[in-house]
Amino acid sequence: MTYRYPNGKIYSPVEKEKDPAKKRSNPLYSNRGMTLEEDLNETNEFYLHRGIAVVHKKPTPVQIVNVDYPRRSAAVIKEAYFKQSSTTDYNGIYKGRYLDFEAKETKNPSSFPLQNFHEHQITHMKQVLAQDGICFVILSAFGKIFLLPASHLIGFWERKENGGRKSITKAEIEEHAILIPLGFSPRIHYINVLDALYFN
Repeated sequence: MTYRYPNGKIYSPVEKEKDPAKKRSNPLYSNRGMTLEEDLNETNEFYLHRGIAVVHKKPTPVQIVNVDYPRRSAAVIKEAYFKQSSTTDYNGIYKGRYLDFEAKETKNPSSFPLQNFHEHQITHMKQVLAQDGICFVILSAFGKIFLLPASHLIGFWERKENGGRKSITKAEIEEHAILIPLGFSPRIHYINVLDALYFN
């Protein structure tokens, strides 16, 4: 099946690790078969069912243009277009404040490439901050999980746009982001970090 962006460009997702043994070697997901997105979805379900916060993954609007009907019960989508550029992965509400965040992963051992983000996402984050929303990125990098406030990400992005480096160094992430210790239930307890940053 082919997906296209609104400008007609073909969407090419990053290929997932094909070797299950390599995935098992990742200390974050050892013997779990989970991804960052799945862990966040589980965490958000935990928050929802306990009345802590309401946070959901945003669906990506898709327009289907070509469907194959080999038989009545087995329709196959052959071609579809993204109706609009996506903004960020998650949004919701916590203690009366709007939450909006992106989740990103990297296997780079020394930095986080800014090519993982898109200009329209940075613009969206600026707009959320302008309305006093809480906006951030959850990063899986260097064998750890971090919460990076959007204000810092925007600063690194603008540095790149002005001819500076095209990535965030490991040292910069460790300085400006907050480490989220991994737990069991919830797995990625990012609300604790938000409490410390915004509700103290």
